Amino acid sequence: MAEPRTIARPYAEAVFSLADGAGKLPEWSAALANLAAVAADARVRAVVGDPNLSSAKVAGLFLSILGGRLPDDAENFVRVLADNGRLDVLGEIRTQFEALKNEREGVVEAEVVSAFEMDQAQLADLVTRLEKHTGKKVKAHVMVDKELIGGVKVVLGDKVIDGSARAQLGALEAALKA
Repeated sequence: MAEPRTIARPYAEAVFSLADGAGKLPEWSAALANLAAVAADARVRAVVGDPNLSSAKVAGLFLSILGGRLPDDAENFVRVLADNGRLDVLGEIRTQFEALKNEREGVVEAEVVSAFEMDQAQLADLVTRLEKHTGKKVKAHVMVDKELIGGVKVVLGDKVIDGSARAQLGALEAALKA
């Protein structure tokens, strides 16, 4: 069986092409976020997986839950996904769409893990430094992990910048053992 990433890719690329061509990237981003949230619900997943329900009924469920908050193109997209039995990959379609959108807009997402809560000034300073480092606009998602002891760890795509005290202590330990 194919991986969800592989299944989702052509749908994400098609939606991105449609949205980009129409100048509606933000609208599609919001629509896909809503659809992915609905698809993630356990009760909805059970209905999607029910072989006794027609694709039209499953699509109708999605559309009724979102109650007219989707543009017509997005409603048609739901019907296509339902007809092809692909509603279960909506989360991955959204992830890939956002990656394409970020690439188009020159944005990189950064996962910032800090040992302590960061105030707005600290976060703004970190984002500014990351933007200088990457040459792109940075959208930061901050999490707190007390196990870092101090400092921050930043993940930019496949690049990790680990300035945590835990990592520095680990490097010191390795150096002392050598």
